[in-house]
Amino acid sequence: MAVISIDTTQYPIQLAEKEKRISAQFNKFAAPKIEVFQSQEKHYRQRAEFRVWHEGEDLFHIMFDPQTKEKIRVDQFDPAAPLICELMPILLEELKPNEKLRRKLFQIDYLSTLSGEILVSLIYHKQLDQEWIDQATELKQRLSHKFNIDIIGRARKQKVLLGNDYVIEKLSVNDKQYTYQQVENSFTQPNAKLNEKMLEWAVDIAAPLENDLLELYCGNGNFSIALAACFDKVLATEISKSSVKSAQFNIAQNQIENLDIIRMSSEEFTQAMNGEKSFSRLNGIDLKSYNCQSILVDPPRAGLDPKTTDLVQGYDNIIYISCNPDTLERDLMQLTQTHRIERFAIFDQFPYTHHIESGVFLSRK
Repeated sequence: MAVISIDTTQYPIQLAEKEKRISAQFNKFAAPKIEVFQSQEKHYRQRAEFRVWHEGEDLFHIMFDPQTKEKIRVDQFDPAAPLICELMPILLEELKPNEKLRRKLFQIDYLSTLSGEILVSLIYHKQLDQEWIDQATELKQRLSHKFNIDIIGRARKQKVLLGNDYVIEKLSVNDKQYTYQQVENSFTQPNAKLNEKMLEWAVDIAAPLENDLLELYCGNGNFSIALAACFDKVLATEISKSSVKSAQFNIAQNQIENLDIIRMSSEEFTQAMNGEKSFSRLNGIDLKSYNCQSILVDPPRAGLDPKTTDLVQGYDNIIYISCNPDTLERDLMQLTQTHRIERFAIFDQFPYTHHIESGVFLSRK
């Protein structure tokens, strides 16, 4: 059996190294002591993607070594959530004898939840016909005896749904449960338990703040839904259509009444706020009715663009969630000219890698 196993004895050492590296990188900002939020040592990833290798009658998951590009057989994958680990061998045993389902299959994606739902995407180098649909439907029925599962078949310009193309996650934040729709191929935080800790950290910061909140890059409403109770009103923006649709679903599911989400990029919103351009998507939204003294940003790896950084600097309180320490460092060079860092945290979303998620809270000097 080929096992991607984890030596958990190394985890505290690797996490300490990350803390040391981030402390050294941000020492120039005179930040307070870093708050460290550690991950589970195993079974922390709610998403996993594998290529599929065909070898005679055998069929197995593979990954590629990032350095050598060699293929690595994967029968057991310790980073994956328990649901994924349980389903992986069962699914392959179902696929192996079924010529219709296994032929030209080249990738399997898994999306699972803490709430017990799992979504599997089977991706092919062939078009999917009615016979495939019939066989996949029977497969779903058999697997449903043990799993709360939906299946998606994908091929070039083709997507076949057997059930939903999303899962419903339940996250606990300070003993309050929130519901989140997470759509296949849309961004969600892969380490759900660490996400809960991030949300609790953000709520702890936001609780004493007043008035309204602006959030840029809100995704499916991950932060804004959990933070809505801390503010009079929340205005959030997101460019992805699928994420905005999920966010609207999540607002309704969680019965949030003081949160509006607009489909706009941060650059577009900055143009609107500066009066440089008008957008029909803002029809019905009175920007002047918001008294946003706080802003939360969770940008992609590229960080903030210059104009958005200028916009962010105009708010008294800034919560900056970052997946890239280098662009965070760059942006803080400007933001700390007017603001001081009150809190700095790292969230080990990706154990055993060099990646780290950071959270910084700044207030105006």
